[in-house]
Formats: sequence, C-alpha cells, structure tokens
Amino acid sequence: MKAKIGVFLLVLLLAITARSWATTLPDSCGDDKTQFDVKTQKHQPTPAPPAEGKAQIVFIEAMDKNLACWSCGAPTSRFGIDGAWVGATKGNSYFAIDVTPGEHHLCTDWQSTFRRIDEKVGMTDFVAEAGKTYYFEAKVRIKEHNYGTGPDSSSEVDRDLNFTRVSDDEGRYGVKLGTLAIAKAK
Repeated sequence: MKAKIGVFLLVLLLAITARSWATTLPDSCGDDKTQFDVKTQKHQPTPAPPAEGKAQIVFIEAMDKNLACWSCGAPTSRFGIDGAWVGATKGNSYFAIDVTPGEHHLCTDWQSTFRRIDEKVGMTDFVAEAGKTYYFEAKVRIKEHNYGTGPDSSSEVDRDLNFTRVSDDEGRYGVKLGTLAIAKAK
C-alpha cells in the first residue's frame, strides 16, 4: 500500500513540476512547443515592397552583447502575429512578412530550455495600412558581470529583451547591418 501511495505522489509531483516548466505566453504569441531552426544568409537584397493590398512587417533582432561575455551566445528570438509564430531570428538578423491591413498584435520571446531565459517576452500592437512597411526590433542585451579575482571569483550574466517599433530609417539600417534569417519550424 505504501509503495502505491509513493508512486502516486511521485507521479503527481512530476506532473506539477512539468506544468510549472511550461511558459504562459500572451495571446499574440504562438504555441510554446513550436521551436525553430534558424540559418542566416549574408549579402541578401533588402526585402521587396509588400504585395499589392498588403502591408509588410520586418522583424529585426539586434544584439548588444558585452564583449567580455564571449561564451554568452546569441538567443533565438521567435516572432508571433495574432497568436501564431511566423518566424525567428538569431544574432543580428531579420526577416520580412506580408500581412493584411488592420490591427495586429505582435509578440517575441526567446526560444530556450532555460526557464529564466524563456520568460523574456515582448509585446506590442499596431494598425497596418496597405502598401506600408513597418519595422519592429527585438533588442537583445547580454552583459556579464564579474565579481572578485582568483579562485573566489564569480560571474553573473544579465539578459534583457526590449521589443519596439523603430523608425523606417532605423529599420532599414538594421536590415543593412544584419543577415537574412531563414527559420524552419522543427
């Protein structure tokens, strides 16, 4: 009898723990289980204008990484529109997508198995007009802090995500500096 109760409690504990690992994302994002593989291509032409009757959103990831943090890496940022993931970036990269005119709700987060990184989420909304291009930037800041020297030293890495609409000039410049991101859902 004690063994059955022990097994039941273990299963219950695992179910509760697994549920607590799941991220609660805003409605503007997609399913948290969706993960992307991202490849980047240098020296690509700038995105073509939106298709007739459509608006265009250009998602840009801009890395602001502390040079002392050589091992911090670049997170993969997923981007969602109106509750569905539409693509992802990695490092200083971008991609463009055409949308119908009207109100849209956007989201970005970091795809990660590490809970404290996974909780970084940015959201915004806007009204798209046909024929216009809108630039949204996920500014990724990674900074390493070192404390002490020698065997008693330690370090801590701060990670921050800021998601905003940027001006056309800033957006075009971000595209010029970045690489084209090609994301495929796993």
